[in-house]
Amino acid sequence: MTSFGQDSIASNVPDKAQGEKQAGSQDMESELRAGKNFIATRVYSAEEDAAILKLFEGLRVADVCDGLDQVGLRNVGVMSPDIHPAWKDPVNLTHRFVGVAITVRYVPHNLVLPSQMPAEDFDRWSGDWYSKLSPEPFVSLIRPGSVIVIDDANGADVGSIGSNNIMAWKKRGCVAVVTDATARDLDEVALERIPLYFRGPGRGIRPGRNLIESVNRPVEVGGVLVRPGDVVVGDADGVIVVPREYAEQVAAYARQTLEKDKSARKNLYRALGLPEDPSVK
Repeated sequence: MTSFGQDSIASNVPDKAQGEKQAGSQDMESELRAGKNFIATRVYSAEEDAAILKLFEGLRVADVCDGLDQVGLRNVGVMSPDIHPAWKDPVNLTHRFVGVAITVRYVPHNLVLPSQMPAEDFDRWSGDWYSKLSPEPFVSLIRPGSVIVIDDANGADVGSIGSNNIMAWKKRGCVAVVTDATARDLDEVALERIPLYFRGPGRGIRPGRNLIESVNRPVEVGGVLVRPGDVVVGDADGVIVVPREYAEQVAAYARQTLEKDKSARKNLYRALGLPEDPSVK
């Protein structure tokens, strides 16, 4: 009679464990082949965003940089100076902004493009590209205090951001747009007084130039990691990004820096007989 003793049971355990391990490896491989994100996107409520923005109200890039230093994040979050304001308001400082990041990534296309087309065909082709290949699926996420941060097809002369869509985003609550690439209609954007920080002018439309890749995933803009929900601050010094988990601590120290600076400069203004401006009020 065949015996099924302790030794026989034990000898079967490695085979079972090995099989489970192989199955797990196959599942992981399948998951990786299908595409996998390793940095999780945390979702914040409108109330949480409003509360954190209140802490950053009026803070400057320099103040926030000091706050990042204080928590040990030196040289973290500071975008390249290549990302600069498209326009500046030296009187009322309306080019300044503080907001919470919505992230978007467009990539270069690899599609065969048609040659010259009649106007009606071109309008139909470009309309299809806008609606299917390079749309704006992030628009529904915009709420008061949002900053749209776009990692675009670098090197493409593309105006993903223009005077029309940036106003539509503003209408929904967007306070600024930041991109590592280009934008167009810059005269109109300046007249519209919507803060825009970018690398330089881009003349072309999106059709034939880029594809939408993702929304609200981590992006890299100006050499900085930007995650959905991070705090973004911009002024004439450039753009700085605060990881959300450090935002309260950074804001507290930055506020102290700002108040000390205002107090000292107010005294100097008085001594020099200068009228107060928005930077010291």
